[in-house]
Amino acid sequence: MPELPEVEVCRRGIAPELLGQRIVGVVIRAPKLRQEIPPLLAEVLPGSVIQGVRRRAKYLLIDCCGEAGEGALIIHLGMSGNLRFVPLDLPPAKHDHFDLLLSGQILRLADPRRFGVVTWQPGPPAAAEQHPLLASQGLEPLSDDFTVDWFYEQISKRSMPIKPLLMDSHLVVGIGNIYASESLFRAGISPLRAANRVSKARYALLVPAIRETLSDAIAAGGSSIRDYVHSDGGAGCFQIQAGVYDRAGQPCLSCGGVVRQIRQAGRSTYYCSGCQH
Repeated sequence: MPELPEVEVCRRGIAPELLGQRIVGVVIRAPKLRQEIPPLLAEVLPGSVIQGVRRRAKYLLIDCCGEAGEGALIIHLGMSGNLRFVPLDLPPAKHDHFDLLLSGQILRLADPRRFGVVTWQPGPPAAAEQHPLLASQGLEPLSDDFTVDWFYEQISKRSMPIKPLLMDSHLVVGIGNIYASESLFRAGISPLRAANRVSKARYALLVPAIRETLSDAIAAGGSSIRDYVHSDGGAGCFQIQAGVYDRAGQPCLSCGGVVRQIRQAGRSTYYCSGCQH
């Protein structure tokens, strides 16, 4: 957490406020999150104009252009981070580690677990996706390239259970634990089934299920689990409408059977053995 839907909701929330804005300054309170925040941000960002706000996988890319040249501010929210706009005179709280100062407000990063990332990639927008953190990221599941034929070719010969494969960001990005469980439930596929034991016809159900699950989550504002909130402080509500996630022991909404919980690759998996096989 946050996963693709939460990051996309964040992007959509901050983009209208950021586009065209001139950066006044930068405040770095925690020099190191998952990695060191580059001190040069305080030199290259002030005076720059924000020209784009993009998402790649679970990373936000804020494209800037100024006297120091072009570049992208790359932000990852980690396990518990959030970005929100606050007034210029609002004192920072304990876990507020980074501020992007604008003319009328602050874009502030809070990260209680300090597992997020704030870094910089110089160059035109295309260069940002060659940053080491992004270069190994897989296909975007909401892109036109994410097709049944492509997905079947990628994983139909693998013998591991399909659910951990859905969460492999080197293959497909942003399908976190909640969305993997929900996508498999919608497609009627057991998370225990090996990828090479799933027919192409069933992949033809899974690919649109993944797309629909992620799209529904974005429309619902994401899932607010633990510390995640929107840029305006609001909460996502997709977890309320989940079919199986976090519903262990409760009746399945489709067949009335009992939702089960198991551990796979160190994560909780929820499924209905009556609907998923």
